[in-house]
Order: sequence, then C-alpha cells, then structure tokens
Amino acid sequence: MKILVLNCGSSSIKYQLLDMGNNAELLAIGLLDRVGIKDSLLTHQPKGKDKIKIVQDVPDHTIGIDLILKTLLNKEYGVIKDLNEIAAVGHRVVHGAEAFSGSVEITQAVIDKMEECVSLAPLHNPANLKGIYAMKKLLPSVKQCGTFDTAFHQTMPPHAFLYALPYEFYEKDRVRRYGFHGASHRYVSETAAEFLKKDYKKLKIITCHLGNGASIAAVKNGQSVDTSMGLTPVEGLIMGTRCGDLDLGAMFHIMEKHNMDLKEANTQVNKKSGMLGITGVSSDMRDIETAAANGNERAALGLKMYCYRVKKYIGAYAAAMEGVDVIVFTGGVGENGPETRETICQGLEFMGVQFNHEINKGLKSKLVDISKPESKVKVLVVPTNEELVIARDTYEIINKN
Repeated sequence: MKILVLNCGSSSIKYQLLDMGNNAELLAIGLLDRVGIKDSLLTHQPKGKDKIKIVQDVPDHTIGIDLILKTLLNKEYGVIKDLNEIAAVGHRVVHGAEAFSGSVEITQAVIDKMEECVSLAPLHNPANLKGIYAMKKLLPSVKQCGTFDTAFHQTMPPHAFLYALPYEFYEKDRVRRYGFHGASHRYVSETAAEFLKKDYKKLKIITCHLGNGASIAAVKNGQSVDTSMGLTPVEGLIMGTRCGDLDLGAMFHIMEKHNMDLKEANTQVNKKSGMLGITGVSSDMRDIETAAANGNERAALGLKMYCYRVKKYIGAYAAAMEGVDVIVFTGGVGENGPETRETICQGLEFMGVQFNHEINKGLKSKLVDISKPESKVKVLVVPTNEELVIARDTYEIINKN
C-alpha cells in the first residue's frame, strides 16, 4: 500500500512516497521550493537513482502538487505507473489546538476545526490547508489524514500547559502551551527506547529537536509531560530567527520606545531575532560556527547563549520528571552539530552523564550512543523521521475504517 506524505509550507512542499506493505520502503523523496515565486525548483529523488531538478513557474500549491504527481508518474524517473496506486495521503498539520490528540482522517468537520486554528498558527496552518484542498481537487477519491504537531503534547497536565494569565483567557480563547515538533519528539523517543532495548513506558527521556526551529520535550513513561514551545513556536529555545523565551515587559518597552506596532513586533521576534539577531551573521549554525572560529565575538556569544539555553531546559526537565534516563539529540543541528552536542553536555556529569567525546567527534546524522558505557544517563543521536510517523499513522487509520 503506497502512501504519499505531504508537508506544505507557505512557499514549499516536501513530499515522500512510501510503500507501507514492504516495511515502509521509501520510494521517492522530494522538495518543491519557491511556490508562488518565479523559477520554482522541484528536486526529486527516486529510490536508487540520482536526483533530478525541474525548474518552472509554480504559482500555487494545487499546480505544485499536480507537478509532484506527474513527476511520480514520469516514465524515466517516476516510481508509479498509475495514480490509483496511491492509497492515501498523509499531511503534516502544525496546529490542532485541543481538538486533536492524535492523527485523524480528514473530513469536512476536521477541516472546519483546522480553519478555526488558523489564528493560532497563521504562518503554517493556511499552507497545510492548501495542500489538503489541492489533494481534494486532484485526487478527490483518495483518503487524506492529518498528523498534528501539537497532538503528541496533549498529554501535558494543566499545571504544565497553563500560563499564569487571568484564567478567562484559557476558558474563552484557549490560550495555553501547546508545543510543536510532536511527530519528531514521538519518533525519536520511541526509537531511543527501541535502540536501548528498554520499555518505552518506563523511561524518562528528554528529546532535543534542534534545528532552525527548536524545541525540547520531557517524555515520561511514553507521554509528553512538558515542552518548550508554547501557544506559538516562538517560546522556548533560541532558534534561527525566533527569540525564544523573552520578558514581555522588555518587548513592551521596545514597542513603546520605537513606536512599533504589533505587526512589526511580531516580525522582530519571529524573523529578526534568535541566532540571526544575536550574531548579525546568519540564522544557519554552520555560518555562525565558521564566524566564531574566525574570531567573531558576537558569533561566539550566540553559540554560548544557544547551548546554555538548551542545557538549562535539560536540567529543568530532569527536575520535573524527577530524573532522566536518556537525552536525545535530533533535528538539523542536533544530528549534525557535534560541537553543539558536546558543549551542551559539558558539566552534566552531576546528573549521571558521561559523554563520549571520541564517538561524538565528527558524527553526523546517524543513530549512535554518544555516552560512555558506564554513563547512568544515555545520550543518543537519533535522526528524526516525521514523515514515517505520518505514513504509519495514515496507514493505521485507513485500515481501521
């Protein structure tokens, strides 16, 4: 059974086609970039073959997904002969608020709920919905399912997810911590338990999803009990362009002093802050590390701030769970940043971490234990695979119905 997984952004569409009847075999993977911008670029890689690139104008998501489907059908570099081979489509959806605690088949009622969540994720949910509407138009008879970034964190208790605001804002507007990267935190925590041959339901795991967007989750006995992102993906860790934790009073002060409206304030904390704002170099950790190595003091400061914030959350979540068995690094930075991992783990010996510097050195995107054999707390690098989570959930849902 073949399942197409779509992750639609505002100007991009990531996709994978998997054959779930053959141990989740990946048949093709690709990215369509610059949707709605001149000279859109489709990078497509079928299993066992070289990447191909197609440049053409793609004005909207429907035309973009149509291009992806035609590419999958192509006689030279396609991987299917007929669109009827696609049994279902699974979508990544960023915000599901309190409406969804797991993946669901997409019905009109589900779409209506997703539309209600647009105000909570204005940069993400509209793009996710565009992908769903496009598939309804192009393959109307094919079932669609949604996997929500927020769903995995719906197990958080109220004392962890509520803000200390007047309670009426939660009652009326559902203002609370929701958390994101749920599929990633779920996948890497489950994979860590499997790798260590331990019972997932008896472990205390801290998962560090470190990328351009970054978050940490406390996973206790198989459930998320806390996470660093909040109502929106701005809260928590320092990210590529997002500020992370911030004194609201500081933002009010800046807005008043510079006569800044809400729109500009939102742009500042979402797109001009984080590592870009601190360093003035880039939002990309590779560029920042290079600049720091060449003596750029702000770049070095940014790296120190970044690692300090992650370490602080690890300590907080170890306290919240009354211990920790496993720390997991994943995401673009977590998987490919050995220096970042080492800096974060420095000084954690007091809580049982014995870091293996030799194994970690130069290690990139590979499932490996980077702690010493005697380490009471295991430290793992686990490459994430959100698309596989979406495909598995979609497979289970359509086979139940």
